[in-house]
Amino acid sequence: MTLTSQPTIRFFLAARFLFIMALQMVTTGLGWYLYEITANPLALGWMGLAEVVPAIGLALYAGHIIDISNKRNVLLRGMCLFLLAVVFLALVTSSWFLHAAGAQFVALAIYGIIFFTGVFRAFTGPTFNAILAQLVQKEHLPRAVNFSTTAWQSAAVLGPVVAGLLIGSYSLSAMFSIALVLLTLSCISAAQLPHLPVQHSNINLRTWESVKEGLAFVKNTKIVLSAISIDMFAVLFGGATAMLPVFAKDILHVGASGMGFLRAAQGIGTVLVLFVLAKLPLRHAQGRTMLLSVAAFGLCMVVFALSKSFWLSFAAIFFSGVFDGISVLVRGTIMQLYVPDGMRGRVSSVNSMFINSSNEMGQFESGMAARLLGTVPSVVFGGCMTLLVVAVAWFKAPALKKLNY
Repeated sequence: MTLTSQPTIRFFLAARFLFIMALQMVTTGLGWYLYEITANPLALGWMGLAEVVPAIGLALYAGHIIDISNKRNVLLRGMCLFLLAVVFLALVTSSWFLHAAGAQFVALAIYGIIFFTGVFRAFTGPTFNAILAQLVQKEHLPRAVNFSTTAWQSAAVLGPVVAGLLIGSYSLSAMFSIALVLLTLSCISAAQLPHLPVQHSNINLRTWESVKEGLAFVKNTKIVLSAISIDMFAVLFGGATAMLPVFAKDILHVGASGMGFLRAAQGIGTVLVLFVLAKLPLRHAQGRTMLLSVAAFGLCMVVFALSKSFWLSFAAIFFSGVFDGISVLVRGTIMQLYVPDGMRGRVSSVNSMFINSSNEMGQFESGMAARLLGTVPSVVFGGCMTLLVVAVAWFKAPALKKLNY
């Protein structure tokens, strides 16, 4: 029996794909709506902050809860609560509510609901990662990670596109209706997963002691710490997503449509390489491949920064997605193979903290660097810093460089 023919993994992949696609649709729609009613770009910043604060603040506690609980139940509970929150978001973004309450109250209501979605996502994200190892045999984990990552990335690319088409062709309410259907189907899929035994070595351990145990494991397991850290710094310094509107308008002169193509290019590159790796998996020297891929990602950012041609810029962003996909896949496999079953929730939560903080801080770093250095020099600086991070890891993290699973 092949991996994808197993009902359990099919339900898992369906739940993850549908949930992430709906989440991306809702995020895209809310961003458009908030800017529409406030005409203030800062409103988008507040939206991101409202979600990331609880997601990071609760991450360590969430990891402890995930490890001492039935992961299927934690996942299903978080997904159902997120669905309920989207119902409220659909209500507060309706035209009658806007007319009755006013734009300022609607914006505050959206921030409040988003805060709670951040709470739910503090549990659902790490649980999706932690539960996978209990659904498949260990020898199938590398392929299962590939399928899971592909499902996530495909949904992340498709969600914003579908949201934009629905909003442009129909309405925001139509987008929310489809998102709610997808969320309902994702919850039904998750409900088909088996009840899973708790794998925490000591469920009576106090919360803080349990959290410290997870942090100590990450600190002392050099391969895991190196993989998480490299990804964090690559996103922190190397990402150019926050600067895409500036490049599209002022440097490449391709307008909003061109910016849309550039924004999609990285995701398309990532999804394509993950499909290729599903057929032709990495067999040897995965650690070295990861480091070289992160270095290539940094070089792509430098090429993008210096390019004056739209198609060269598109190619640079596309290949940055290809190399990022390789890095994400290797890191995800490391997280599955080197983390004990009893610590998967806590370690996945630490990983989610690194990812969330690097994404938000990366946007802040890009904005500050652009203001201090200029747009092009700031992206060149970020790409060079990514290369420096890889150089340091090459010599200071020999276990990662020699990794071969």
